Amino acid sequence: MKFTDYGVELLRLFLMLLFLIFIVVPFLWVGASAFKVEDRVFADLAPFSFTAFIPVPFTLEAFDTLFEGGFLNSVLVTVFVGVITVIFGVLLNSMAGFSFARFDFPGKQMLFALVLVSFLVPFEAIAVPLYMTIQKLGWGDTLLALIVPAVAYGLAIFLFRQFFLGIPSELVDAALIDGAGWFRIFWQVFLPLSKPVIICVSLLMFLGQWQALIWPLIAVQSKDLRMIQVAIAYLTQDENVTFWNVHMAAAFLTGVIPLALIFPLQKYYIRGMSTSGLKG
Repeated sequence: MKFTDYGVELLRLFLMLLFLIFIVVPFLWVGASAFKVEDRVFADLAPFSFTAFIPVPFTLEAFDTLFEGGFLNSVLVTVFVGVITVIFGVLLNSMAGFSFARFDFPGKQMLFALVLVSFLVPFEAIAVPLYMTIQKLGWGDTLLALIVPAVAYGLAIFLFRQFFLGIPSELVDAALIDGAGWFRIFWQVFLPLSKPVIICVSLLMFLGQWQALIWPLIAVQSKDLRMIQVAIAYLTQDENVTFWNVHMAAAFLTGVIPLALIFPLQKYYIRGMSTSGLKG
């Protein structure tokens, strides 16, 4: 390796370390502040002291206040909505991707182009017509309003289609010779081979619901159906008083749960993205 290559590698590592610091340090401060009393959250920042990252005195007061206000219910609603969206989303989008990958039908290219456009359009552009549609169907202020619009996901269809294009045609031919129908081929041949892309799509769809704010805020008015980001927005009940340790506790929970999913599954996520390349 040449000297210039070493320099480029060191620069890359330095930039990655710098980027990591800007991500990890604020998260550590939020995590420590979540276990402090309210008047100690900003006490060690000016002048700065490393005790800002140490929860002293340690207390669960912020979490008690958070859960007494119904935040746990919002977490459970969001998890439920995310899981149901993933189950139906993986099934529907994988079937659509399978159809685009293996069948020829009139208008196929135009429909696939619409799929590509669908995940490029900002949500704000379709929020009003989507809300009107939900109201016409009588789904306003229900779990259906939170789940159904998120099930069909253009990026997921694209990833499944690209992955299925890479599965050898010999497997399909062998299954057809054995008398298998197309649904059986999809269910017993393609899906078992697509574990990386299934996990990748599942993470994308679950995290999409986990961080959703605008649509849950528009579609649902009931306090019992508030999703987690909306619940955080409602934490400040008094414009003159902000309980920062409670906000930090909410932010800490909101960040920890996705990380608990991403870290053990990140290799499948990366493989799902890398094996769903730009094939024909």
